[in-house]
Amino acid sequence: MFQVSFRFEKGEDRNIFAAENENLLEVARKANVAIDAPCSGNGSCGKCKVRLVEGELDSPRTRHISEEDYAAGWRLSCNSRVVSDVVVEVPDIASAYKSRMKTADLSTGEEVRIFNAAEESVREAGISFTNDFVSAVIAMDEPTLDDTMPDNERLERALMAELEVEFVSIPHSVLVHLPSTLRENSFRVRCCGKRDGDRFQLMTVSAPDDATPMCGVAIDIGTTTVTAVLTDLATGKLLAKGSAGNGQIRYGADVINRIIESSRPGGKKRLQDAIVKETLQPLLRAMYQDANISEERVLSICVAANTTMNHLFVGTDADPVRTEPYIPAFFRWNDLKARDVRLPANSEAGVILAPNIGSYVGGDITAGTLMSMIWNTDELSLFIDLGTNGEIVFGNRDFLMSCACSAGPAFEGGDISCGMRATDGAIEACTIDRETMEPSFSIIGEAGQKPIGLCGSGIIDVIAELFRCGIISAKGQFVREGRRVSQDANGFDCYVLAFADESETGRNVTINTVDIDNFIRAKGAIFSAICTLLKSLDMDVSCVEHMYVAGGIGSGINMRNSVRIGMFPDIELDRFSYIGNSSLNGAYAMVMSDQARDKVEELAQSMTYVELSTTPGYMDEFMAACFLPHTNAELFPSCAEME
Repeated sequence: MFQVSFRFEKGEDRNIFAAENENLLEVARKANVAIDAPCSGNGSCGKCKVRLVEGELDSPRTRHISEEDYAAGWRLSCNSRVVSDVVVEVPDIASAYKSRMKTADLSTGEEVRIFNAAEESVREAGISFTNDFVSAVIAMDEPTLDDTMPDNERLERALMAELEVEFVSIPHSVLVHLPSTLRENSFRVRCCGKRDGDRFQLMTVSAPDDATPMCGVAIDIGTTTVTAVLTDLATGKLLAKGSAGNGQIRYGADVINRIIESSRPGGKKRLQDAIVKETLQPLLRAMYQDANISEERVLSICVAANTTMNHLFVGTDADPVRTEPYIPAFFRWNDLKARDVRLPANSEAGVILAPNIGSYVGGDITAGTLMSMIWNTDELSLFIDLGTNGEIVFGNRDFLMSCACSAGPAFEGGDISCGMRATDGAIEACTIDRETMEPSFSIIGEAGQKPIGLCGSGIIDVIAELFRCGIISAKGQFVREGRRVSQDANGFDCYVLAFADESETGRNVTINTVDIDNFIRAKGAIFSAICTLLKSLDMDVSCVEHMYVAGGIGSGINMRNSVRIGMFPDIELDRFSYIGNSSLNGAYAMVMSDQARDKVEELAQSMTYVELSTTPGYMDEFMAACFLPHTNAELFPSCAEME
């Protein structure tokens, strides 16, 4: 056995013992050390770099590490085996995906405005923003020697009379504290719970003047990022918002690698712990602390996630999702409690799962479809959620068709040498001067923030600008020379957005030919999926009257540039709308409104799912779309006119 010490730029060292020849990435996972491994350790992405400080590793040099970097101690953890006691340094950027957990500042009103707008759009469609949660002050006669009714029956009868229900359920969590709570408050208490027809589920009992609101939590579990909001169930007021990286990403950037990992011995628990224990528990507790809310006051939770994330979240076998005939364990599940999945909340709090409709179209899309409002219009509209998977819905009030394509992690910064999530230090927008080839860009973060890498919206801009300026060809190859065009440490042609002295990391921020090729494939998957879905209805892109784009790839993407690279159809720009995190907004609507929840269920049941992998012609469409903008120039007539 050898001791492996993981050293961090920020934070305390972490030590663990490893067997001889044990894989270093696997050792890191056992030690709960966050190392970004989008390819889940198959050696293809080159993101899991660490620096050997002391000792020896059996680690041959690969194409992802230059001779200079190898001499300086840099190694791929997935390609390294432990052969002695070692000290390895994990760079902060290597675990940047597991972004420092953030809770939003609601004082500016911007976050509140977004959710108010979402609520208003749902109300305008005739959906009431009400729910069956009840808070009432209940007064009872105090017991005497002549009135020896037990506490639970006394409270039940008072509740039945006050709420006009026929049955009251009192859970163990309330009953154990009921005697003292009643007597401390002279048998006058505030009761909170959920009405279900003629039944009432009691969830909390407290002092009559307790003004703590009944709360709900809406959660969007993305493959890369998790976001959540805490809301007052009575008023809809936003109490807290937070986000964090999905801890599962160290087992792979895409759902397939995570399913494979979950099928290994102990894998289901590792994947569930990564999302629940490492991600959701600390995130929710930080939000509760911000809002000064106790866990027992959280009475309802809604989760919107893709089909695989739902399976890994609840801890069930996800392997059938990826293998033919692609049958998941469930599409919808209405009996889940917070305690079943160890979420910090009232023990009786139900967990609403936005319904899935296919192996690769899940609750994040059904919830997002609600917020897109395409179901409430006569226009033929496309709704697309850009992420590790690209999910697409097409239709109007008469019909809805959906499909999903494996775009890969490029839109989240994965498979891109300097790619990163849309967090501090990410280049989110860029222009390039056609003559000088010099870039101008905006960076997420405070004034003075230096660039670290590129997020999805920034990658779209850079590739579009490189193509517009004639720096790269339709195949993504560099065809112009200049100060900014060179070769990176691995010998690939690249464009330098920021030189080492201009970046946060002291390394060049670049985009190379491999990155561009990976992104062209990702955008090709999106456009070919759109074309295939439309062709299944004997339609083409000219039929699209409006396009709604969702996803967390940045503060909003440049639609002109998205058309220029051939990712979106060439329609008038005023037909595009960026609607942000529609999945989270939809989950918020579902936790606040019983009618919104019913509507999402209705949308899921009425939506037709198209499996692209079995659709004739999809691969031909994909290959044709793997150029800038496309092999068929007639599909993009306006691109020649774009400046």
